[in-house]
Amino acid sequence: MRPPADDRALSPRTGLSRAHWEAAADSLLAAVEPYATPDRALYFLPGERESWSGRLSDGLEGYARTLLLAAFRRDETALGRYAEGLAAGTAGAWPRIEDRSQPLVEAASIALALRLTRPLLWDRLDDAVRQRAANWLGDALTAEPWPCNWELFPVTVGGFLAAIGHEPDAAREAVDHGLQRIEQWYVGDGWYTDGDGRKFDYYNGWAMHLYPVLHAWLADDPLLLDRYGRRLETHLADYARLFGADGAPMHQGRSLTYRFATTAPLWLGALTGRTPLTPGETRRLASGALKYFLDRGAVDERGLLTLGWHGPDEAVLQNYSGPASPYWASKGFLGLLLPPDHEVWTAAEEPGPAERADAVTPVAAPNWLLQSTRSDGLVRLHNHGSEDRRYDPYYTRLAYSTATAPAGSHGGSPDNSVIVGGDASRTDIVPLGVGDGWAASRHTVRDGITVTSLVVAEGAAEVRAHLVAGAAPGTPVRVTGWAAPQGVRAELTPAVGLSADLEGATGEEATLFVALTRLTAEAEPPHLADLVAVEVRGEHELTVRWAEGPPEVFRFTAPDGRSTGPGWSVTAGPGPAGWPKSARPADGRAPESHP
Repeated sequence: MRPPADDRALSPRTGLSRAHWEAAADSLLAAVEPYATPDRALYFLPGERESWSGRLSDGLEGYARTLLLAAFRRDETALGRYAEGLAAGTAGAWPRIEDRSQPLVEAASIALALRLTRPLLWDRLDDAVRQRAANWLGDALTAEPWPCNWELFPVTVGGFLAAIGHEPDAAREAVDHGLQRIEQWYVGDGWYTDGDGRKFDYYNGWAMHLYPVLHAWLADDPLLLDRYGRRLETHLADYARLFGADGAPMHQGRSLTYRFATTAPLWLGALTGRTPLTPGETRRLASGALKYFLDRGAVDERGLLTLGWHGPDEAVLQNYSGPASPYWASKGFLGLLLPPDHEVWTAAEEPGPAERADAVTPVAAPNWLLQSTRSDGLVRLHNHGSEDRRYDPYYTRLAYSTATAPAGSHGGSPDNSVIVGGDASRTDIVPLGVGDGWAASRHTVRDGITVTSLVVAEGAAEVRAHLVAGAAPGTPVRVTGWAAPQGVRAELTPAVGLSADLEGATGEEATLFVALTRLTAEAEPPHLADLVAVEVRGEHELTVRWAEGPPEVFRFTAPDGRSTGPGWSVTAGPGPAGWPKSARPADGRAPESHP
């Protein structure tokens, strides 16, 4: 389908209007239709890759995720086709919902779509089909989810079944149980972890906020909507900063093949009135992300979403990724639930955070530092608190950006890492706090070897300091920085303890290594040395002097004064007169500090 002409009066930054979103939805729905089975119960999208759940589950995934898109589009013709598929699927074509099975995920999409379009789809079905569908969905009420965002799938199914009066007691129990489960993962300031540990990524937006807020909104429950709406509103203040000026979302975390599903919480805030963003900023960020992917090959020549980021890309996939997995991007069309005359569609676009001014923003809950520059529109995320249970390059690197992808995943040197004795592992991350322009953490390499890391940022420039403790004297240490794509400049300059090739070695006690770093798309940026200088006093006190403003002092402090101990921490301050400088501790706890 040919897209509408750009509307630069309404959308001076992206050119996209509601008509473009509608056209994109229509195009995606039309492209998948040829891959439906004759009874329309399963959508077997092309591709050699099969998820770990198998072909039948992949076909259900194709049905459920594209049904969700049709529900947001409210296309009665398309919904009629999905009604046929619902009748056939619940007559035996679909796999059953069992404990920790992929059909539980897809049941949530089906239930949400049915709830959103009840007069257009559910109410028009034969009684026998409705009964079969309710019975099939009913297994989701008692199926055991994985202990993560999956806890919200029974909530979503239960909300629909309670609304239609099917097993209402069991449905309400599933809702209450799932909502109670996610409370243990809410860490404050609008942030959840995706299950146990410290897994912070887009699952906050397209799952942990999306399902509870939509449930509360659809149930017209003011108490629940106030609770989850307040969390969403707080989260969006941070979330809006994760988009570059070119529309790119931050390249961090898992399931990145869902692409513009990253826009779902932006629309959700507008839909429920729980957002700190203006209507013009909301649409600008959302349209920017949609345009970013459509302009860069996310859709192939058949009109199908590929398994990847721009085009096909195995690096961003998981074992659960199948041919239809990218269609969770359907969540990005949530904004189509807003009527055409809603101000989010009629207001002129306004610039997003990365376009307005340079900013270095501490985000306390995940212990991140967000660094953005207006001149090139890049956003960088300094990660001092997020990791998966295993070493994962999309969770455990020191930094991510809207312009780069983790390097070294399949061999080669990993970017944004400290490599001790040839080992780039970064596990058991301990957040040490964030403050004005800085963030710090400690992690384990292996066998009692720890690295205490600090980043200090201003503009596009960074100072990175790493204190290596517990390693044998003479252990080689190498520091890596950004792996930049074409058109973006990455710089890494040794400052303390490192040679010109960014290598050094540990001493008898804990050893400090410092480098100056920058990622920029400016054509002729000023020299790093003209922007920042560093000085080390003693062995473990670092002074950072920017071209403007007072010096900042950071002290690496050993536990109980033992310089070989594993529990090193960092304190920050402007100097002896004002010591210590206040910090925003991670998780609301006091930072590990010994001023």
